[in-house]
Amino acid sequence: MTKPDSPNVHGTPDSLGERGKPDKGVSGELANDRQTPPAPAATLWARIADTTTALSRRLGPNGMLLIILGIGLAVFFALSVAAAEVYDAVTDEDGVAGLDRPMLDLAISLRSPGADAALTWYTNIAGTFGMPLIAVAAILIFSLRRRSWTPAILIVAAGSGSLLMTVAGKLIFGRDRPPLTDAVPPYEHSASFPSGHTLNAVAIIGIIAYLVVLRQKRRWARVITLSVATLFVITTGLTRVFLGHHWFTDVLFAWILGLAWLVAVITAHQLYLAVRARREQPD
Repeated sequence: MTKPDSPNVHGTPDSLGERGKPDKGVSGELANDRQTPPAPAATLWARIADTTTALSRRLGPNGMLLIILGIGLAVFFALSVAAAEVYDAVTDEDGVAGLDRPMLDLAISLRSPGADAALTWYTNIAGTFGMPLIAVAAILIFSLRRRSWTPAILIVAAGSGSLLMTVAGKLIFGRDRPPLTDAVPPYEHSASFPSGHTLNAVAIIGIIAYLVVLRQKRRWARVITLSVATLFVITTGLTRVFLGHHWFTDVLFAWILGLAWLVAVITAHQLYLAVRARREQPD
């Protein structure tokens, strides 16, 4: 007699992957998505997980994940505001912004009608229409295939954090974009810092790549996934400079901020899985 699949915590059977591990629901997440922390950080990670486990007993695992993400975003926002002086220091003529005008001049020298049209289309992938469409498609695919709300929470959190940092940065710094005479239409008129397209690309494409890599067993497949995601993030930022829609430092800081937020979201997810595993253990 064939033994039925063991039920997951939601009471529905988990299908098994190619190595006999469940790949659906919470059981699939615990079997496939948890990553072992480096040895030097293992003890600290265990203490954090123990503390967070107690919190999760009151809020539930998903509620706890949302709280962690919310706290992380609040702290990250506060640090972004505190970084205003640092940004001002590196964007004067003697700092990193010394690259801004030369980079724009180089971009202008490389333009042609064909390149302008192609890169305008390409950069719109990470714009206000393309990136939400990608995010919604990813949420549907991951959530349905894995029978879990966790991917939806992570993608929404990554995108929401990116949006909040973009809006806050533009309000706080109010930096002017490059002159319209140096830009390729259609023109943009909001503040220049940071590059929202670049932030979106790092946060949303980054979290999608992370979710894909978690279930890829072959090293070459992971390398391809991460390489494609990295290439898209880098080229998206460079198109913003090429088209004259942003200064190079707008893109540079968007790469840094987006990567930092992506790391925060991934850390919150791994902490969530560690807590969930402790809750699943018998007393």
